[in-house]
Amino acid sequence: MLGVPKQTVSKAVKRFRELGHDGDRPRKGRKRTVNTTRNRKIIKQRVERNSLVSMRKVAKETGLARESVRRIAKEHLQLTPYKLRKGQLLTEKNKQVRLERCKNLIRRHADEKLFSIQQTYNPQNSRRWSSDRPKEDAIVPRRQYPQSLMVWAGICASGKTPLIFVEKGVKINAKVYQKDILEKVVLPWSAEHFGQRRWTFQQDSAPAHSSKSTQDWIRAHFPDFIPSKEWPPYSPDLNPLDYSIWSILEARACSKPHDNIESLKASLIKEWKRLTAEEVRAAALNFTERLKLCVGAQGGHFETT
Repeated sequence: MLGVPKQTVSKAVKRFRELGHDGDRPRKGRKRTVNTTRNRKIIKQRVERNSLVSMRKVAKETGLARESVRRIAKEHLQLTPYKLRKGQLLTEKNKQVRLERCKNLIRRHADEKLFSIQQTYNPQNSRRWSSDRPKEDAIVPRRQYPQSLMVWAGICASGKTPLIFVEKGVKINAKVYQKDILEKVVLPWSAEHFGQRRWTFQQDSAPAHSSKSTQDWIRAHFPDFIPSKEWPPYSPDLNPLDYSIWSILEARACSKPHDNIESLKASLIKEWKRLTAEEVRAAALNFTERLKLCVGAQGGHFETT
């Protein structure tokens, strides 16, 4: 004999017949939870100390499962994770100037003047295209990717200029900008595209753009333009190419790595041609709405929907 009480054997046999195994019965009552007042307080205090802390790190510090920490933060503390946005550093003076100039540009558009060519080209906010696929949302800097391209383009609500590649080693000063960009590209393109219609040329305040000789050249050759002193400073968020077109082109042309510069060029040209009229028009027409949002933000950063 095993020396096991008859009652114990009887219970074991009964449990096996009922459950089909000799394990424990399912326990009754509420399951243990980590969503306690104490844990919620700890997680809340940790996030308040540093809103950039990761849920992985909080989980490690508290000894809780990462999913449990995330669930408590989201469902019970009503916390929402937001991706950090890149933005131009704005001083109070910058904001005031942006506010005033955005208001002036809104009034200018209210007078039914056609906003036409919008372009970007300066060391602060031009895109450098790399033959290597960049990381997510990264603008590829020249010092990290020697094989790179700099491009120029202009758009309006009714079309786009050719895509212009700036040769390696060429420094864009006022003379080069006037001759190689304005005279060779913008002038003939605008004459063919607009004909006798009145249009307005707009550019940012990069040194090559804001020089007196460039301002005089534009005044002499184009029917209307927005002088550099009227353009809001530090405002890539008001530039259709920066807030829309470049990112579309980058996503499509650089979706796969390129073996060389020529391959990258070919891909950029192909995708530039494939940009639809609707995409270009939407980017250009969104300019006025962004001016209003900037005014609403008192010249500061603004959220878009």
